[in-house]
Amino acid sequence: MKKLDEKSLERAKELFISGKIDNIEVGTTRGLQEIHAYLFHGLYDFAGEIRKNNIAKGNFRFANAMYLQAVLDAVEKMPDGTFEEIIAKYVEMNVAHPFLEGNGRSMRIWLDLMLKKNLGKVVDWTKIDKTQYLQAMERNPVNDLELRALIEPNLTDKTNDREILFKGIEQSYYYEVEE
Repeated sequence: MKKLDEKSLERAKELFISGKIDNIEVGTTRGLQEIHAYLFHGLYDFAGEIRKNNIAKGNFRFANAMYLQAVLDAVEKMPDGTFEEIIAKYVEMNVAHPFLEGNGRSMRIWLDLMLKKNLGKVVDWTKIDKTQYLQAMERNPVNDLELRALIEPNLTDKTNDREILFKGIEQSYYYEVEE
């Protein structure tokens, strides 16, 4: 793991240990910005800032920077009371990809906060295969059924279990490592 990722991983754990995670707005762009800023403060000069440039991964172009704020406003207004609604909101935020770097790591914490608040559950990320997850994320702009089928059986009500949370954060960072 790169030094930057190691520092960010420690900051992610610190976010939970400090209790600051409990003060983050759930399901909002601002809340996602707060997570990103905390994880990447001092590591990226754009920590917590909405990108102003267009970005792509492979052949997929994320939301155009010119329209990004309108997209984020629309995503924020999406309902998040059911599992299906939460996943749909997560998928749309992923398509928006509001930051230049660090979207996945920030958004998985953001997803868990919505699940915890609205369903009393979090994802046990250690039970989700990296390849299956990344493939589902690539295909989810078309249909989020695969992602829902991957995540739903791996939900747990152990929302305050540090082992689940910290191993989940480590797994989340592993998803970002190139092999």
